[in-house]
Amino acid sequence: MTGASTDWDRVAAAYASSPIHAAGPDLVWLVEALKPSPDDRILDLGCGAGHAGFAVAAVGALVTAVDTSERMLETAQLLAGERGLTGFTALRADVSSLPFADATFDGIISRYSAHHWPDVAVAMREAARVVRPGGRVVVIDTVAPEEPALDTLVNALELLRDPTHGRNLRLDEWRAAFEAAGVDQVSERRWPIVLDTRSWFSRAQTEAWRAEAARALLCAATPEAVGALAIIDGDQAWSVPAALLAGRRAA
Repeated sequence: MTGASTDWDRVAAAYASSPIHAAGPDLVWLVEALKPSPDDRILDLGCGAGHAGFAVAAVGALVTAVDTSERMLETAQLLAGERGLTGFTALRADVSSLPFADATFDGIISRYSAHHWPDVAVAMREAARVVRPGGRVVVIDTVAPEEPALDTLVNALELLRDPTHGRNLRLDEWRAAFEAAGVDQVSERRWPIVLDTRSWFSRAQTEAWRAEAARALLCAATPEAVGALAIIDGDQAWSVPAALLAGRRAA
């Protein structure tokens, strides 16, 4: 994760147990897209509580997981130890300035972190720099719809809920970021994540006024938005789009 590390330190335990982060079919899809071999060196960008890295380490890869939050890193390392994942190592680093030599890793992953990055283009260039030619890059993140009004609504909801939110990119913006970094996209997958608003706010410890404002936006949504985002009972639940993009660094 990025943003003020103290913001993430106070919610680390919630992200360790969050069903959206700790489980989900996308963890299987991530490993399938990455295709890691035993002893491959994999870098997890913005690892949070470590769940993406755990899925990859479980198949024998050597995972280095980086984050800016010390508490998140401590949580990830503790959970890895409890699971017997000796090939998992967590350390503090910023995705925009990675402390690794060129072509250090065989693959790069990131899951539900990039929407907090100040500059996705810079982070993607760093990812491409530290992965070997031909190495795979797999990013999973929540995304914005293509329609401008829905893009604005989704990002407004996310920012109200969590002030560390940067931006949910649209898929066309992600494709451009891959291309600009010299990563050839090879596959893409999309699905919705259903968010119960009560637990969504609780996980981020959202301030009351922010939660109220976000609920008001949901209640005032147009019929188009209600359908597109599967808004339920005004403000009880909604679905944010998510995507997996897999690419390979050009030789």
